[in-house]
Amino acid sequence: MQWHGQKGSNDTHESTTDPDARLYRKSNNTAAQLCSAGHLLIEHRSALIVDADLTAATGFAERDCATDMLRRLPKSKRRRTVAGDKNYDTKNFVKDVREAGFTPHVAQNNTNRRSAIDGRTTRHAGYTASQRIRKRVEEPFGWIKTVGQGRKVRYIGNDRNRAWFKMEAAVYNLIRITALDAATA
Repeated sequence: MQWHGQKGSNDTHESTTDPDARLYRKSNNTAAQLCSAGHLLIEHRSALIVDADLTAATGFAERDCATDMLRRLPKSKRRRTVAGDKNYDTKNFVKDVREAGFTPHVAQNNTNRRSAIDGRTTRHAGYTASQRIRKRVEEPFGWIKTVGQGRKVRYIGNDRNRAWFKMEAAVYNLIRITALDAATA
């Protein structure tokens, strides 16, 4: 069937190889593709992956998965920060992150609306550092896509693909730890 120029939805499109895949697009300038969404939580100092997950690609999966990952972390008496891009600058996400005991260092999204991050957060030098370092999360994604051959999912069903994604994250950490160990020697 010819779909060019017609509106697509998850009701009209289904992957022949993975029925759990959903239509998703990263920006307004890209076409929607059938895919799953991979999520990583990294530690900024060493760029090691702390948590990884693979979910159905919905418009809210990134923020929902991020709050779930933060809640899975052990409690700490010290205040911790979490950085993110403009997609995370929503009132609900900022509220949920603060309730989980973290200070949200997400990029302000002032395009056509008011940011949920105010001067109480942005005035600190740590916020600027978090914004600079947060881009490190793209490195493991790049490694998983190229070296780990994760550009396309391997298996049928989210459970198997989630297990594969977590294994790739673990292998990335092993390689990263080896590089960190060599740098300190």
